[in-house]
Amino acid sequence: MEKLKMQTENIADKNFEMLSKMFTNALTETITGYDDDGKPIVERAIDADVLRQEISCKVVEGKDERYQFTWPDKKKAVLLANTPINKTLRPCREESVDFDNTENLYIEGDNLEVLKLLHETYLGKIKMIYIDPPYNTGNDFVYEDDFAISMSEYLANSGQYDEVGNQLVQNTESNGRFHTDWLNMLYPRLKIAKNLLTDDGTIFISIDENEVNTLKDICDEIFGRSNFVAELIWAAGRKNDSKYISVSHEYILCYFRNSDYIKENKIIWRERKQGLDDIYAEYENLKKIYGTDYEQMTKEMKLWYKNLPDGHPAKDHSHYNRVDGKGVYFPDNISWPGGGGPKYEVLHPVTHKPVKVPSRGWLTNEKTMKEWIEQGRVEFGKDENGVPTLKSYLKDREYTVPYSVFYKDGRAASKRLATLMGDKVFENPKDEEIIERLIEFCGVSDGDYILDFFSGSGTTAHASFLANIMQQKNRHFILVQIPEEISEKNATSEKSKKVVKSAINLCDNLGVAHTICEIGKERIRRAGEKIKQEDDCWKCVPLNRMDGSKPGDDTTAKIVKTIDAGDGKPPIEMVDISKNPDVGFRVFKLDDTNMKDVYYSAEEYSQTNLEELESNIKEDRTDLDLLFGCLLDWGLPLSMPYRSEKIDNCTVHTYAPGDAALNVPDALIACFDSNVPENVIKEIAKRKPRRAVFRDSSFASSPEKINVFEIFKLYAPDTDVKVI
Repeated sequence: MEKLKMQTENIADKNFEMLSKMFTNALTETITGYDDDGKPIVERAIDADVLRQEISCKVVEGKDERYQFTWPDKKKAVLLANTPINKTLRPCREESVDFDNTENLYIEGDNLEVLKLLHETYLGKIKMIYIDPPYNTGNDFVYEDDFAISMSEYLANSGQYDEVGNQLVQNTESNGRFHTDWLNMLYPRLKIAKNLLTDDGTIFISIDENEVNTLKDICDEIFGRSNFVAELIWAAGRKNDSKYISVSHEYILCYFRNSDYIKENKIIWRERKQGLDDIYAEYENLKKIYGTDYEQMTKEMKLWYKNLPDGHPAKDHSHYNRVDGKGVYFPDNISWPGGGGPKYEVLHPVTHKPVKVPSRGWLTNEKTMKEWIEQGRVEFGKDENGVPTLKSYLKDREYTVPYSVFYKDGRAASKRLATLMGDKVFENPKDEEIIERLIEFCGVSDGDYILDFFSGSGTTAHASFLANIMQQKNRHFILVQIPEEISEKNATSEKSKKVVKSAINLCDNLGVAHTICEIGKERIRRAGEKIKQEDDCWKCVPLNRMDGSKPGDDTTAKIVKTIDAGDGKPPIEMVDISKNPDVGFRVFKLDDTNMKDVYYSAEEYSQTNLEELESNIKEDRTDLDLLFGCLLDWGLPLSMPYRSEKIDNCTVHTYAPGDAALNVPDALIACFDSNVPENVIKEIAKRKPRRAVFRDSSFASSPEKINVFEIFKLYAPDTDVKVI
């Protein structure tokens, strides 16, 4: 019976295999040294000159100069991305929210190692990645990538559990490797992350001016220049910390996974204009005050726009300053673009005389013009001497192509987070409303995954909740964060020390460790609770939307209330779509493999050693640890539902249960008990799961293992059966 490998794939082996198949003539061997007996040590290799010639349209002679982006230890960064690890993710039910049902994940651990563990499971399945990596200002920190040590040494060196430090090393400008350290940290993580994106997937990376150019060079190399979308500029407000120029903006670099796929499938991005809800609210307010006095309402609407503070998003739409019974509009040009349009008589509704015909002709034919006039869409002057205009309603033009430059007060997110947490416990959190915008306009839809492997305070999770509520969708997030210690020693100012003290006080009140992870998890819990308190905005939605779409399964939707739409429009029917938002998350923590280490050679084993190895699984591992370890090895999502049951006193776990009526088998059935009886094995086999897994120690002898295979061969020949 084949055993699970219980370690990530060696990507270097896979890359070599692919190259050897594509360029057989480039396959070679090289002598890297000699052993103690003088025999050569031969390793596989690719002839670089042959390979260069294969991909060149010209004769390659020697090592010609070429354009390239490099730095010291770049090869090490590539190696770090490809090096396999023996780690696992251990579920933490007690720290999770709605563990059994949620499809959101929060993972504590070094993000490079976590990305490796997730590589096969989420290969080509992530629709959007958003990260806010360290900015490398000299006061920030970078990860200390060292894979030559054990997990216990790693944890000790990282300082995750001692009073001194953390897993990060300060990258000061006095360090000669200032840029190199940062590049070596980020490069392998982005290299793996690229493979996780779907063909229509997108990555957004926040960065400041210190490394924006370097980051673009990295992304151009990893994702390809052709996949560059835009450099978004976030104007966050003035800063007073500079002697020369107040740098008041940050950057968000955006890349496609596959721009050719985007073009071939004619995928476009649109976002709802900002500030519309404020405009609509003011319109409704003026309507209550002035009724049908649209002239006075127009005057007041113009004054309202004028009094808005600078930077308010509604101010961008101040040309929509006229009102009537149908809403807010602006008088648009009614002539034919470029000239040559039809010319005919249009009578003024008051004077009944022909109005002035535009020199370029009318925008439409006479029949459509008549319909527009009957609908009240044409606005005439006081008499026939003026050219009419076409009423362009804001409600009909709510969506636009996203702008690369946008304003959003950088202080607002900090204030909202402080309100949510009861105090300021995190410096400079990213704005959840900005990430919400990114989620919406790049097309993340139902069932799609959003990944953030520098999750910090958990902003991306909060943004995902908000985006789901606004659009009644069910997107899932995967957050990764190293358990960096919160300590005053890392504070660079008195202001920072105050924030750190507040964060430590919060952790103490919660009875948890002083780490960023604990702050992030608590922020997600509180954001989720707030969402549930405002659940009406999710459950109760219009059946008859303006765009004609219908939420949920409207054939079974129950009408809970009716709202008068006014102006003779049909009433808006509010329905309960009986769908609760997923505001939970499963917590996982990076740890050593579930399997015991082997310390002895065969001749060194004693009877005591053999008895200790009767089970090859570590004593502290639970069934849940083993179950999710199997999912990683098999490449199954970690977010699917599961159930546990007792069969003849054996605990049987069913992961991603199927549907017999639809002929959909269970994804996996596992039993990790000792001495599993034959009737239990038969029961599992009769269910015909796609996969079945047992402990190696579940069977006392080889004949019993063979018997298991025969049982499955009889009842479920298509089931993949393995042991750990």
